[in-house]
This record gives sequence, structure tokens and C-alpha cells, in this order.
Amino acid sequence: MHTASFSGVQDAARQIAGHAVRTPLIESPALNERVGGRVLMKAETLQVAGAFKFRGAYNRISRLTEAEKSRGVVAYSSGNHAQAVAAAARMVGTTAIIVMPADSPRVKVDGVIAFGGEVRMYDRYTESREAIGEEIAESRGSVLVRPFDDPFVIEGQGTVGLEIIDQAKALGVAPLDQLVCGASGGGLIAGINLAMAAQAPHAPVIAVEPRHYNDMQLSIASGQRQTHAPAPGTICDALMTDRPGELTFPINRRVDRVETVSDAEVAEAVRYAFRVLKLVVEPGGAVSLAAVLAGKIETQGRATALILSGGNVDPALFAAIIEDRFTPIA
Repeated sequence: MHTASFSGVQDAARQIAGHAVRTPLIESPALNERVGGRVLMKAETLQVAGAFKFRGAYNRISRLTEAEKSRGVVAYSSGNHAQAVAAAARMVGTTAIIVMPADSPRVKVDGVIAFGGEVRMYDRYTESREAIGEEIAESRGSVLVRPFDDPFVIEGQGTVGLEIIDQAKALGVAPLDQLVCGASGGGLIAGINLAMAAQAPHAPVIAVEPRHYNDMQLSIASGQRQTHAPAPGTICDALMTDRPGELTFPINRRVDRVETVSDAEVAEAVRYAFRVLKLVVEPGGAVSLAAVLAGKIETQGRATALILSGGNVDPALFAAIIEDRFTPIA
């Protein structure tokens, strides 16, 4: 059985070259001055389908056999993995059915449809997306492309880390002092951990989660996968998993620590990205920036890399946030 590894991350970089965007690592003098150090931001908002998820989806789907392509793929996702799978499926000439929660942002549902994907809605509070996805895959003979618990997906996401290390060197930042990354099921940060362990082993990797969805924080503290307490909801729709992945968690035990951010802190980061950085970042994609702006990451005199992981934000929510009309739930 294939196991996620650093050599696999390197192979994924070759596999996705020419298909995924080598997104820029950007720096803002205003942000550097505010935090007293250098902050290098990986703009995965500019990735195909608007989020890092395309890397892993393409790395997995581009390896399908012709027989597998004829039967299509199935995925479950709140939006970014959904769009990535639909986009990758179209690129390689196969079909995609995406199981999405009924409360998914409309912009993400429309994105799946625009890429040619078929959407199957479900109720996230009463139905199991995993069970639905597995049932569809079994009945149609399709390949199930999981959002994080797939070694090829993990390795594809790890190319973000490879690029950051290479681009930071080009900017005269070597070694990095630390890397900050949002976490949900843990696919992105697991892939990054594989890259960092091999090429920047002394730089700590810090995970960031929404305050009430702190399952990774609980899991890292206990040493085993934990579920967070019942949560009131969050604007970070991309980060609403209930526990770390079975494959990702063993890799992510390397994480130095886990910080959490409130919806108010995330909203401030989304506003800052728009007003100062001139970037559109979705709430779930802005948690690492939120942690830095809120002073939860020590940046004084340090070189910090962080990932702006996605830009697929609901237009109405985005308008409310940047116009200071958004009221956090908690």
C-alpha cells in the first residue's frame, strides 16, 4: 500500500507541474512593520479552483487508469476539495460527483458546477458524507477521492511546502524560523510537515484552527485522535471537520503546537487582507494570518511563512466582513 512520504511529495511536484499554479510567496512591508519581522505569505488563493486543494486532487486523479476514468470519481467536501476534484476530473477527461453539505457557500457549489461536476447535497447534521460518498462509489464503481486521508492527496498538498522553502531561499530567507498553517482534516499541514522535516527540520510548524473546532489541538495534547466539543458554527466553513484524519494525524504529531482563533479574529484577518494586502481570502484560508495579527505567533525578529489557503468566499459574507457589518456568533 502506498504511504505518504517526502519522496512522494517530490514526485507529486513533477506530476502536477504545468497543471497546478506555482503560486507566489509574497511579502508586505506594512505587515512586516506591524509584526516586527518578515512574513512570507503563500498565496494559494491564486491556485486553480482558488485553493491549495487542487494540488492533491490533481496528483490523485491524474494517476487513474483508463478503466477508472471511464467510471468517474466521487468526493465529499464543503467546497474547496469539491471544486478541485471537479476541475482535475475535467482536465484528465473523467466525470465527478461531489457530495456537499446543503449549507455550502453558493460560490463553491457554483464553482463545482462550472467545472462540470455533479452535486449531491446532504445535511451535515443528520447525514454522513462519508457513507454517502462510499455508497455512490460502490454503486457506480467510481474512485473515491478523499479530501485528506489519501497518500497521493497528502503528497500533492506537500508541494506547497516544497515551493515555500525554495521561494524563501530566493528571497534571501534561509532558513525559515517557523511556518504557520491552518488545519482541518490535516492534509495540507501533513504534506507540509513531510517537506519541512526533510528540508527545514529545525523550523517549527504551527497549526491554527477555529476556536470551537480545536480537534487537532486536543489530539496533539492527548497523543490520539480526538473530537472537539459540540460547536456553535464558524465562518471558517472549510475547517469544520470533527477530528484529524487517520492517515494525517501520525504525520502531524510533528506539529510544534496548535493555536486557535475566534471568528472575530478571522474576520479581522479577512479585512486586513483586503484593505492592506489587496487580496481576497476566505475565512478558512485566513486563520494563519489571523493568528499572526492577533499576536498568537511570536514574529518579532523572525522570518515566518504562512499559507493563505483559499479565496472562495461567499460574496455576501465577504461584503459584510470588509464593511464591518459582520457579527461573530461567539
